[in-house]
Amino acid sequence: MSNDDKLIDFGAERDKRIHDLRDKKLDEMRQAFEQALPLSKAKKKVKKPKKR
Repeated sequence: MSNDDKLIDFGAERDKRIHDLRDKKLDEMRQAFEQALPLSKAKKKVKKPKKR
């Protein structure tokens, strides 16, 4: 066959598509959790001056 460069591996293309769909679902779930339970930023502790 002279058209080997135009052959498409449908299995590989399907795997890529499924992977992209799962990544999209994961991102949507991550965003939903961030909205429901936002991660608090690390608060800086205020150091009290030492008593002498």
